[in-house]
Amino acid sequence: MEEKELRRSMGKAEVLIEALPYIQRFNRKIIVVKYGGSAMVDEALKRQVIQDVTLLKLVGFKPIIVHGGGKEISRWIDKVGSKTEFVNGLRKTDADTMEIAEMALEKVNKSLVQLVEELGVLAVGISGKDGGLLRVDKKYADGADIGFVGEVKEVNPKILYDLLEKDFLPIVCPIGMDDAYQTYNINADDAACAIARSVQAEKLAFLTDIEGVYKDPNDKSTLISELHIAEARKLISDGYIGGGMLPKLHNCIDAIENGVSRVHILDGRIAHCLLLEIFTNKGIGTAILGERETKFYHE
Repeated sequence: MEEKELRRSMGKAEVLIEALPYIQRFNRKIIVVKYGGSAMVDEALKRQVIQDVTLLKLVGFKPIIVHGGGKEISRWIDKVGSKTEFVNGLRKTDADTMEIAEMALEKVNKSLVQLVEELGVLAVGISGKDGGLLRVDKKYADGADIGFVGEVKEVNPKILYDLLEKDFLPIVCPIGMDDAYQTYNINADDAACAIARSVQAEKLAFLTDIEGVYKDPNDKSTLISELHIAEARKLISDGYIGGGMLPKLHNCIDAIENGVSRVHILDGRIAHCLLLEIFTNKGIGTAILGERETKFYHE
């Protein structure tokens, strides 16, 4: 073997050795991946995300994908000549919009199933309506009526446990029903957090369009690799966190307080971000930890 080829092979071996303790730690543990943002639009990124999740499955993890689809919903609303209206960042969803949203999300769901199965892993796409997975109440935006937008009040994870036990990879579409069996659209971050809590997931990973949590959003050198929830609360109370990161960080804290060990905020625009965060010593995003969790990453 030529020296150049030998060095390349040794590099691959070192990567596998670095990944070994993480594989051992999280083997047979449930990981919920909230998939959204630009990584859902770019076809190359989409394939890489699915490759990452499929690899997690094949090395012994138990992944569950919860996906969004806001851009696809907007595309179909434009296609039929309607207009998208947002109230405090939430899509106002009348009956017609709800019908379009469900159709668009189901389309996204089955495209993800297809990608997973192309890689040799069996997947099942479901919505929160299946098996009574997600039961909701009507959600309001600071008191404003925004139509058929739901807030998760109850999760019945039996269908997820059944699929995982039979070695399927569940892919969940964020649609649920209220007590009167009316259909509601659900924010995908909220759905992923609720599901992660209900199955006591070891990890919850958010694929987003941001690099992670910064102490100073204007200074890229202030990216925080890991922080405990007490540190996260202090960042919020000290006014360092704002905009779209604020509800996301509140979701992270809520998930950890309800049994999830680690929550990761990752830049889904980076190829194979999920593998880099989970299997390398440094990671590339931000991991929020429960108070009893020890920090993994080393400078």
